[in-house]
Amino acid sequence: MHRRISLCRWLRSAPISDPVDQRNAPTLQVLFLALGLTIPASWVYFLASGGVPAGGYLLMAPALCMAVLALVCVVMIRRGYFRRAVTLYLAMLLLAQEINHLLMGFSTLAGNQIDQFLLLIIGGLVLGRRALWLILLALLFVAGSGFVVDAQRLLANGEPISRAYSHLPSVLFGYVLVTLVLDRTVTALRESLAESIQQRQALQHEMLERERTRAKLIHAQKMQATGRLASGIAHDFNHILGLISGYAGQRDRILSINGRVEMEQAIDRNLTRIASAAASGMQITHKLLAFNRPESARPQRFDISQALHDLQPMLRQLLPSSIRLHLPELQPGLLVHFDHSEFELMLLNLAANARDAMADGGEFRIGLQRSNDQSVALTLTDTGHGMRPEVLQQIFDPFYSTKSGAGGTGLGLTGIHDMVLNAGGDIHVESTPGHGTTFRILLPPPPDETAVA
Repeated sequence: MHRRISLCRWLRSAPISDPVDQRNAPTLQVLFLALGLTIPASWVYFLASGGVPAGGYLLMAPALCMAVLALVCVVMIRRGYFRRAVTLYLAMLLLAQEINHLLMGFSTLAGNQIDQFLLLIIGGLVLGRRALWLILLALLFVAGSGFVVDAQRLLANGEPISRAYSHLPSVLFGYVLVTLVLDRTVTALRESLAESIQQRQALQHEMLERERTRAKLIHAQKMQATGRLASGIAHDFNHILGLISGYAGQRDRILSINGRVEMEQAIDRNLTRIASAAASGMQITHKLLAFNRPESARPQRFDISQALHDLQPMLRQLLPSSIRLHLPELQPGLLVHFDHSEFELMLLNLAANARDAMADGGEFRIGLQRSNDQSVALTLTDTGHGMRPEVLQQIFDPFYSTKSGAGGTGLGLTGIHDMVLNAGGDIHVESTPGHGTTFRILLPPPPDETAVA
């Protein structure tokens, strides 16, 4: 089985750029190899058995030449000269047919029409319609040459020359019928292939556009989520600046300390606190810059429990004081394989939706649990107004939104749905009018995760 696969791969590895020729190349290589090997073998058999047919020696030299030519064509195909190889073989085969008919006439060769039909089949399927009809004209000329030779022999023997043309109707009918069938078949195949290539290109273009749109959507959602966090971030920065200003304002008190050692200790304490406050501000800035940077999804291994713990300040800033936030206890070892930035975006979007659903206050609860297949189940539950069944069926549809005006685009849950599914996870929603909504998201474990529940 392995050898068969390797042979097929070798036959397809010829450097041919045209997609149609690339598909035909393996078959033509096998055909030329068969002709190049079986023709000499058959003549060796005839010579060994002494059963060479009448007039066979006249055909031996052209047949052996064609066998050598077939092997040469294989070498040409391996070097990328596919059409040249096929054209050369067909031209030489036509020449050999013409020589044979001039030497032996048509009646002697009438019982073997394999080469003629092989010319039509290869020419039509590989080189196209124009080559097919040119080959038909050439074959009619070759057959006509054979009829003339037969007529001259009959005339020399004093027989009526009309007998020489007894095969003419069947020959014309056979050649033309095969040509018509091949013409229609080749046309249909090439039209179907052209349509298939166009559809594939259109599909690839559509998929590329969808990826671009998705990337823009995710970036827009990040910007929207950052806008929602603006007031909270401003509060945090104001607190940090207040700390720095307060520590700096203690300059006069420190300078009034009499002891040098005590003064240096006070300066060191204040500078340490100022550096800590500045580091907190820089951490927030770096997080916002990374969060808003437009980049493609990069799944990575991280602890989802620790990620929730790190996201807690942003969630508390996003939710008003009237909404109680409940987070699970820190559970080290709950590893997932997901884009960290998209995870934060997903949590912030769902938290923002829960906030909008609890205008009068309520509870927003997040839970974590490992599933039997080592994936992690993330549940987010709110006590808001809930959703009707007909709304629940459409929440993942693009541009569907229950918010009027500028309240929403309807793209948030669509983006979350795509994020989860593209990462190999799953998402389900349960909701009852007046009793809140629960999102259950299954996130995949890392590929090498072997931890047990």
